[in-house]
Amino acid sequence: MAVAEICRKGGFSDATFYKWRAKFGGMEVSDARRLRELEAENAKLKSLLAEAHLDMHALKSVLGGKALAPQVKREAIGQLINQHQMSERRACRLVGLSRDSYRNAPEASAQTEALKSKIVEIAYARRRFGYRRVHDLLRLEFPGVNHKRVYRLYSDANLAVRKRKKARRPPAERMGLNIATRVNEVWSMDFVSDSLANGRRLKCLTVADDFSHEAVDIAVDYGISGQYVTRLLDQAALFRGYPSAVRTDNGPEFTSRAFIAWAQGHGIRHILIEPGRPMQNGYIESFNGRFRDECLNEHWFETLHQARNIIAAWRRDYNEVRPHGSIGRMPPARFAEEHRRHAGDAPRHPTTTSNEIQ
Repeated sequence: MAVAEICRKGGFSDATFYKWRAKFGGMEVSDARRLRELEAENAKLKSLLAEAHLDMHALKSVLGGKALAPQVKREAIGQLINQHQMSERRACRLVGLSRDSYRNAPEASAQTEALKSKIVEIAYARRRFGYRRVHDLLRLEFPGVNHKRVYRLYSDANLAVRKRKKARRPPAERMGLNIATRVNEVWSMDFVSDSLANGRRLKCLTVADDFSHEAVDIAVDYGISGQYVTRLLDQAALFRGYPSAVRTDNGPEFTSRAFIAWAQGHGIRHILIEPGRPMQNGYIESFNGRFRDECLNEHWFETLHQARNIIAAWRRDYNEVRPHGSIGRMPPARFAEEHRRHAGDAPRHPTTTSNEIQ
């Protein structure tokens, strides 16, 4: 039969005939059917691959990484629905969260709300405290609270303390500090300067125990001479006893005749650091940093009497309440008391200051 007659009888055009002959010429009917099935399967696979790529693109645009927390998954599902016009069912399947969990977000219990409010209260009262010190203060009121739970609530409230950038200095040889093994073995001392609201300068003498990290005394006055220092140390020794050694810098108050005579008269070894090497007096430098951040920078003193009262209150809080990381996360006064108890010494009262005696 002629091609035109075949096309007229079959009801298709000449172009279709020649197209089919080029595609299926020489095949049996079963071969042609198998080829059509393969083409349909290939088209289906291409469609699935395209959908998978679209899903991956959508997930990367809203997540950027692997989401673990349920609240993050809920936010991602909402973005997939709003930005990519996905159905709720498909978005939940992609993120890996059930539709019931997406629709019904958990509500915080009364205990969690109380814990969160207490964390915020402590963080605003003690601005330089991180979540671990906040957790230490919460142990008595909330026994058994996990530090990871405190960290989660602390982070949700955006209370993280901004880290200070450390100045990069050229490497230098450092002298290691001898670690004290008992209370009153070594006292470190230094001066911290501040000013009143009227501009008059204040001088603070800080004395700390190297072993227990207690604040032995913080004396505040307009001026403190070498003889003044010895009188303050004698008053502190009435309650604590004299130390075996004192560590100071080369300031005029610590190299004066009065201070040297006092040290020799009581058989106290005087450790002088090298000039320009404050790292050799690292214990008191670390204490002074906390003292500036948590006390001096947080208050505006108008009178000397006010400054003494506020600094004395901060010292009591530092010794009796504030946990210290290097002594088992407990207050220094409690650590010193336990050490004295194990050593068989009689208990002392470490919170009395020279300003309170005056």
